[in-house]
Amino acid sequence: MRFVIITGMSGAGKSSVLKMLEDNGYFCVDNLPVPLILKFAELSNADEHRRKIALGIDIRSGSGLENMDAILEQMKEHGYEYEILFLDAGDDVLIKRFKETRRAHPLAQQGRVDEGIAEERKRLDFIRNNSDYIIDTSTLLIRDLRMKIEDIFVKNKKFKNLFVTVLSFGFKYGIPVDADLVFDVRFMPNPYYVEELKHKTGNEKEVQDYVMNSDVSREFIKKLDDMIRFLIPNYVKEGKNQLLIGIGCTGGKHRSVTVANELYQKLSKDENLGIKVAHRDILR
Repeated sequence: MRFVIITGMSGAGKSSVLKMLEDNGYFCVDNLPVPLILKFAELSNADEHRRKIALGIDIRSGSGLENMDAILEQMKEHGYEYEILFLDAGDDVLIKRFKETRRAHPLAQQGRVDEGIAEERKRLDFIRNNSDYIIDTSTLLIRDLRMKIEDIFVKNKKFKNLFVTVLSFGFKYGIPVDADLVFDVRFMPNPYYVEELKHKTGNEKEVQDYVMNSDVSREFIKKLDDMIRFLIPNYVKEGKNQLLIGIGCTGGKHRSVTVANELYQKLSKDENLGIKVAHRDILR
């Protein structure tokens, strides 16, 4: 039997994940009272037709959450293995989602949403610290979240401790507001001033060769790769599960795209990382 507990911050996507798991053959129950979890596990284990279980638990359980640790310990004592998925998102994202849906936060029915979120984080902190998987949905589209859920709970792929997005951009269009790290590569050779390269992009070999055919460019990539690899385990240790690295040049079409692709190629060799590359301003 695979027993998955889905929990996390209100507005982070728990209901959506339960629906995704249900679509993939899981028997799903949402907001079961915490004292009934052990009994539910016993009944599920005895039913040979229910081998994949997903149980939604959140702040609505109220004072029952205080007994969560004891219930989970009893689960272990009875030999019932379980996994915990914690769904999270930035406070600003959660506030925006509550405003858009016009729903009240469970802990702020008549008060401020940000105060309810702060209190919820405090109450759920012990569950987050004991979770097997933490997914930050702040920047995830529904299809991206579905892919992550299916990879972990359907295809049984190894969970990536950190998901890295390498994003190229143009400074003339503004720095990405959600970037964790930003690097300026405007010191590199600029293909814009070469007529036959001006209208090409960093996705094309001629531009890549021009940008990287420089000792400064090659040394920068080497040092950047080394620094990112130093930072990643320390970010993971602190509980960070998403990292957005911004690589910027003037227009976001040549140098930044080239460097973003180079860094992506180097980091993608690490099987413990989930990684993607994106080019924000390449078509401008």
